[in-house]
Amino acid sequence: MIGIVDYGMGNLFSVSKALERLGVPYIISDNKEQLAHAEGLILPGVGAFRDAMKLLNETGLSSFIVDQAQKGKPVLGICLGMQLLFEESEENGLHTGLGLLKGRAVHFDGVDKSGTSYKVPHMGWNRLVFHHESPLTAGLEEEHVYFVHSYYVTGETKESLIASADYFGEVPAVVGKDNVFGMQFHPEKSGDLGMGLLGNYTRYVKNMEVLK
Repeated sequence: MIGIVDYGMGNLFSVSKALERLGVPYIISDNKEQLAHAEGLILPGVGAFRDAMKLLNETGLSSFIVDQAQKGKPVLGICLGMQLLFEESEENGLHTGLGLLKGRAVHFDGVDKSGTSYKVPHMGWNRLVFHHESPLTAGLEEEHVYFVHSYYVTGETKESLIASADYFGEVPAVVGKDNVFGMQFHPEKSGDLGMGLLGNYTRYVKNMEVLK
């Protein structure tokens, strides 16, 4: 069973419907005891980093997620949820994240190296480039996925960068270290590749449970 963390700022409906299409049982909850019984967690997110961390800290879900990840439970962050996995974000000032992955979320400059302006937020379909093997990308081919974001992660380790997209420079799109993963785009809105990535995560969760 997958536990979708409900802290008041997630795209819960679309993520839950995607899991239903995959035939994967899930719960949506803000109750730490209920979520602790899930074999894997999904941390969705839409909105501002500062507000999300404030809610996670106030509810105690931030320390819960970190504790569960450190115990080896699979965790997947989606969109803002991916950025929350990192050390900090520059959105609305400098704010501390969950610190499960190394790196910082920064704002798109909106101006490329030639001085030409480009659109922010980054919104639309971009092709993924796979960098190294991962349980999330197993059996999948590089295709387009759907992004909506104004901030992107930088300073991540080379080993944690599973896939990237190009939007006036390299944008980390799929990240992962040990049992902690993130997707900057919306897999539930990204066609076959998005569903394939989400399906691979649920299979990874199932396999981890079998190995215990």
